Amino acid sequence: MIEGLAYAFPKAMANRKAEYPALLALHDAVAKRPNIARYLASPRRLAFNEEGIFRHYPELDSTG
Repeated sequence: MIEGLAYAFPKAMANRKAEYPALLALHDAVAKRPNIARYLASPRRLAFNEEGIFRHYPELDSTG
């Protein structure tokens, strides 16, 4: 979820990183788990694209 939000709303997420350090640390820790890391590096993982729910929404991506 965090990864998708960072893709869809990069400006907004960058501005809010400091507000949720524990959540972002959990996200990073989970991504480093061996089986999850293998999946994230594999071709099975679908890349973010402009067709799915997690696409970039520049018109909604605010820095405020």
